[in-house]
Amino acid sequence: MTQEMRYIAAFDAGTTAVKAALMEESGRAVRTVSEDIPTFFEGGFREQDPRDWWAAFCRLSRRLTDDVPPDRIEAVVMSGQMQDLIPLDGDLEPVCRAILYSDGRAQEQAARLERAVGAERFEEITGNRCDGSLPLPKLVWLREERPELFARTRHILISSKDYLIARLTGACIGDVTACSTAGAMDIRRKRWSRELLDAAGAEETLFPRLLASQERAGGVLPEAAAACGYAPGTPVFAGTGDAGATTLASGIAAPGQYNVNLGTSGWVAAVSEGPLAGQSGVFNLAAMPRGRYINVVPFLNAGNVHGWMAGLAAGFAGRDGADFDRLGALLAGSRPSSGGVLFLPYLTGERFPVLDPAASGCCIGLTPETTAADLARAALEGVAFSIRQGLEQLNAAPRSVSLIGGGARETAWCQILADVLGQEIAVFQDAEQLAAMAVASAALLGLGRIESYEQFTAALGGTECCVRYAPRPELTAAYAPLYGKFCRLHPALRDLW
Repeated sequence: MTQEMRYIAAFDAGTTAVKAALMEESGRAVRTVSEDIPTFFEGGFREQDPRDWWAAFCRLSRRLTDDVPPDRIEAVVMSGQMQDLIPLDGDLEPVCRAILYSDGRAQEQAARLERAVGAERFEEITGNRCDGSLPLPKLVWLREERPELFARTRHILISSKDYLIARLTGACIGDVTACSTAGAMDIRRKRWSRELLDAAGAEETLFPRLLASQERAGGVLPEAAAACGYAPGTPVFAGTGDAGATTLASGIAAPGQYNVNLGTSGWVAAVSEGPLAGQSGVFNLAAMPRGRYINVVPFLNAGNVHGWMAGLAAGFAGRDGADFDRLGALLAGSRPSSGGVLFLPYLTGERFPVLDPAASGCCIGLTPETTAADLARAALEGVAFSIRQGLEQLNAAPRSVSLIGGGARETAWCQILADVLGQEIAVFQDAEQLAAMAVASAALLGLGRIESYEQFTAALGGTECCVRYAPRPELTAAYAPLYGKFCRLHPALRDLW
C-alpha cells in the first residue's frame, strides 16, 4: 500500500459476523477481514450483546489498518442489521442485550398498539404492518416486562451499526433506511411519528436523530481512536441498514427488477417511487437515494436453513460443526423435487409468507426410499418456495432476478431457485465486495467524491459481473404441483404448534 493512498473503512455489522473492508476511493477493496459474533437463544428470545459488536469492530479495525497511517483513513462508514431494539443508558452503555429483528416477543404489545392507532393508519404512517418484531412494540414490552431495565434506558437504537457509531462519536443517530423498520417513523416525511409514539407512551427523546446515509454522524472521539486505531476526528457517516446497501449494490432500478438476498435471514427487494400499500407481507423502507423506496418481502429463514443443513451433513459424516463441502456433495447427487419430500423451512418462526413467531420447521413425504440427499435438497427447495411466494406479493411480473448473499455460493441452490421461479437468476460473483462498495458510496457522496448514488450504480457495469442460471422448463413444470402443496402446509399445521 502506498503512503499517498487514502482509504475508507467500510463495515457490515451483520447477524452472524462483523465484516470489514478497506476501500480505495475507486471502490476497490484492498483488504477484507471478518469476525463471528454469538447469538443467544433463550426461551424463544433472540439476542446479541452490543459489546460483542464493539469488541469485534475494534479488533477488525486494527487488523484492517495495521500498516496504514491513521491519517490515510478518510472516513468510517457502515451497514448493519436492522429492526433491533438496543437500549442504552446515559453513558451509552447497553442496559441489556439487543433484542434482534428475528425476535417476535412483543406480539401482545403490537396488537394493542394496532388497536389504538388502527391497522390502516399504522400502515399509512410507517408503510408497514404492526407486529411483535418491530422495535416500538418491543420498547413497550421492555417497559412492561423489564421495568428495572427500562428505568435505566435513556436512548434506543435500531441498527447494530448505530451502536458502533455511538461508541465512535458519542452521537445517537439512525439512518432512514434502518429506522423504517422501527414501527415509529413516518416513512414519507422521514421523521418520528408523534402520533405513534403517543399511542405507545414513548418519549421521542429516547429515539435517535434521523440522518440520510451520506450525512456525517460525527468524528471519532479520542477514547474511541485509542481503542480502534483511527485518528481522532475521522469523519463517521450514518451509513445504512443492510437492505439499503445490498439493494443499491444489486443495481435494481425499475419495476420488475428484483434482488433476492440469501443471508442468515433473507428478502426479496424491489425499488419504487413510493411505498406499496395494502400488500400482505411487503415491508417498505426509505432507500439511500432520496425519493426512492425499497419494497421488501422479508424472511426469517434463508441462509440459516442452509447452515443448519450443513450441520446435519457434518453429523451424517460423524463430524462436528458445519460441513458445507459435504452438503454440496449431497446436493450434487440429489433428485429434483426430492422424491416428493416437502420441507417447511420455519426454523426460527417466520414473518413471511406467514406472520407466525411460533411456527417451526417440518418435513412431509418421507418414505423408505428417502435419502439424506433428498432431505438436503428439500430444505433448500422449501426456502425457494418461500421466495416464490414473496415475488408473488410484489406488483410487477419479474423481468430480471438477481441473487446476492452468502447462500448464493451454493451453486445447486442457485439452480433450484431458477427452476422453482421459472426465471433466469443472475448471481453476483463478489457480492460482499459490491455491498462494501455500496456502503462506501455513502461516504464518497458525503465527502463530495461522487455526485449521486446513481453515479455509483452506473459504475457497476450492469450484470456482466454475474454468473447466470437458466431455468429448465421441465423442472419448473415439475415443481408447480409441489409449490401448490407447500402453500397449503402452514395453514394445515398452524394449530399444531
